[in-house]
Amino acid sequence: MNSAEKSRKILIVEDEKHIAEGLMLNLSLQGYEVDIAFDGVAALAKWKEWRPHLIVLDVMLPGIDGFSVLRNIRLEDERLPILILSAKGDSTDRIKGLHYGVDDYLTKPFNLEEFLLRIERLLTRVSWSETKTESLPEGPEKEIRFYKFGTNTIDFFTSTAICQTGEVELTSQEIRLIKLFIANRGKTLSRRRLLEIGWGYTQNTSTRTIDNFIVRFRKYFEENPKKPKYFKSKRAIGYVFDHP
Repeated sequence: MNSAEKSRKILIVEDEKHIAEGLMLNLSLQGYEVDIAFDGVAALAKWKEWRPHLIVLDVMLPGIDGFSVLRNIRLEDERLPILILSAKGDSTDRIKGLHYGVDDYLTKPFNLEEFLLRIERLLTRVSWSETKTESLPEGPEKEIRFYKFGTNTIDFFTSTAICQTGEVELTSQEIRLIKLFIANRGKTLSRRRLLEIGWGYTQNTSTRTIDNFIVRFRKYFEENPKKPKYFKSKRAIGYVFDHP
């Protein structure tokens, strides 16, 4: 391992203290810089503040579960390597993790040597990807820029939209919520799940936050906000973005 790889930062998200501290010790002995978050809310806060190069993520966490943490991060960062380390090892959970964008999945109990090799491999892939990116001309990363539905067009690079009221500037949180709806189009999302995934909030946060955003979206994108075609309510449940 070269000096650049040794300086890599790894965030461990694990609520069992003895497991988290054991992983921290072994990763530190490999030369990595390591920090721990014991719940989902703390994990999202440390990810945003510390910007680790890799995350080791448990699924069963207090507050916000690991899958919600994963989905929240993927709204902003598709490249950050995330390894799920969980006691939930059945195929349903593995498939769910892959669907939400995890890079690797290891079940507990696990072999320490295998775990360290998986970490090294994931970080090696990141280093290779960064080298390729540095050799490319400057400009936005290759990702979907425009999304169209009806007469509306969203530009994710400029955070703007052409819609019923003309051109509007979208806030970063509006962009995150729109991406979440697009990724789950046709599926009903509860207010609680929208708060967890989109904001990293717990159930203590008012669900009126979501309702206020929906009012704005309907004003922007619906021909008749009182009879929405795209951002529909599901009584006593939440909302669904209805677009094929």
